[in-house]
Amino acid sequence: MTSLKSRWGGIPPYILALFLMLSPAWAVQPDEMLADPALEARARAISRDIRCPVCQGETIDDSNAPISRDLRLIIRERLVAGDSDAEVVDFIVARYGEGVLFKPRAEGVNLVLWLAGPALLLAGIAVAVAAGRRRARPEAALSADEEARLREILKQ
Repeated sequence: MTSLKSRWGGIPPYILALFLMLSPAWAVQPDEMLADPALEARARAISRDIRCPVCQGETIDDSNAPISRDLRLIIRERLVAGDSDAEVVDFIVARYGEGVLFKPRAEGVNLVLWLAGPALLLAGIAVAVAAGRRRARPEAALSADEEARLREILKQ
């Protein structure tokens, strides 16, 4: 135990094991990577915006699901074939739907979703302003008959 501590600067082995478990696990396998660093960088940039259809909360680069591997390979095949980044994304969206995009496009049916948030915010502000104005109005003064009736009620 002492030899391990001295070898790693006095850090106990269980602490090192904990850090190794906490390090991110990248799902991209070495056999998937392209030899051209520029194409590989483009593939990684595209992959960051594509959601795993199985995991839903992970990019295809972070997911170990078989479909994510297929998507990573498709992206690289399309880039090697000469497609632009937009053409690769369009191909994937045409095949798997808008649900695979982390940032859905603001067009078509998605436009409703993009505009719903700001519209609801404006509606909420309008309701708050109207309620504030309603509260700010002074109460109407009681007539003489109403004041007499109120005194009579309060005596009882």
